[in-house]
Amino acid sequence: MKGNSKRLISLDAMRGATIAAMILVNYPGSWDHVFPPLLHAHWNGITPTDFIFPFFLFIVGVSISLAYSKRLNRGGSKSDLYKKLFIRGLKIFALGVVLGLIPQFDFTDVRIAGVLQRIAIVFVVCTLIFLNIGWKKQVYSVGLILIGYWLSMTLIPNPSTGEVMLEPGKNLAAWIDQLLLLGKMWNGTWDPEGIYSTLPAIATGILGMLAGKLLLSASEGVKKANNLMFVGLVLTVLGLLWSLFFPLNKNLWTSSFVLVTAGVAFSFLGAFYFWVDVKGNLKGTKPWIIFGSNAIAVYVLADVLSLLFYEWPIIGQESISEQFMATAINLGIIPELASMIFAVFFVGINFIPAYILYQKRIFIKL
Repeated sequence: MKGNSKRLISLDAMRGATIAAMILVNYPGSWDHVFPPLLHAHWNGITPTDFIFPFFLFIVGVSISLAYSKRLNRGGSKSDLYKKLFIRGLKIFALGVVLGLIPQFDFTDVRIAGVLQRIAIVFVVCTLIFLNIGWKKQVYSVGLILIGYWLSMTLIPNPSTGEVMLEPGKNLAAWIDQLLLLGKMWNGTWDPEGIYSTLPAIATGILGMLAGKLLLSASEGVKKANNLMFVGLVLTVLGLLWSLFFPLNKNLWTSSFVLVTAGVAFSFLGAFYFWVDVKGNLKGTKPWIIFGSNAIAVYVLADVLSLLFYEWPIIGQESISEQFMATAINLGIIPELASMIFAVFFVGINFIPAYILYQKRIFIKL
């Protein structure tokens, strides 16, 4: 689809940097050799990698606020918006399921949950909230979701064990997923993109919508940037304090995790907005803008291209990544560095089609 509408450059840049980071951490040269900051926290705690997915959901929320405000201002019919919303959400969700089936397409071992599936759910639910609830009630809804999730996870026993636990596969969220989630789960007895933990992920999207509200305010640019960064600082501090009682945990998407990651996202957006849109400093942002203009398309493409670079043997029984790792280690490069170099190379491979689409002014909307 041809795109001619003016875009918020800082948001595209932040979205693109997030997608590039997602590809970087998802596709190392070897999972046996990865620098710790490029891995998710095993359970409680947080690493730089843990910020990537919530950043993207936060950006989804910002985009909802910006895009649907324009549509409503143009007098768009809500019934038409609902129809397009559900169709788009369904397409993103279905694409996530299909990607999970590649390359075997074993429908007896299908995983219904997943990254794109969570993005689809957050997108649909947050858009419905945006179209029907004012920003003040959105603030209240975030509070209700996060407090309700915290109380339920820390006070309601897992019915199968009779105990209140936050351990992997033994918590209330895991029990709900085991009861309701169709198909296989990512880790057997639990899934990081499961049903119940998607509830606080929706709160991440709503916080993004509230950031979009600040961007749409009548304030001048510097004040908008300052407001975004101030809110980010407050949320981060609140989240860190909350983590003393409800630990930071991406797999459970705990309430403290929502506030800390959204807080940092607010601050990053404020900084990007000030530097790019207020000051007009585009130098160095172009690659991220290119990635961000077709973010989901690039994410999907990376998953498909990974078959060629990581799965299929090219020479003998080794894939391209395996050949690279063996050669690099033989040359004396430490394995973790070699693994990261190949990940950066793979990000560059995905940049090529993203660049072509951008040059042709083609922005793919699923």
